[in-house]
Amino acid sequence: METEQPNLGTLFAQLGMDSDPASIDRFISAHPLQGDVKLIDAPFWNERQARFLKEELRADGGDWAIPIDELNVRLHQQA
Repeated sequence: METEQPNLGTLFAQLGMDSDPASIDRFISAHPLQGDVKLIDAPFWNERQARFLKEELRADGGDWAIPIDELNVRLHQQA
């Protein structure tokens, strides 16, 4: 049985956020990160969201690695 790989939309849904493309783009535009700020240390995550991101990054190579990396890159490109 094949399972769909998580993407940016499913990551936002997992984080309890609006997950349609327009909402994702608005969030990214409104939350730029400077180069020295790690994604997991961003001030806009609540405790549950930050914990999820930290756990998944520790899993290194887990299913969520690609969308988390994509989010990290896009947030840093906005700065």
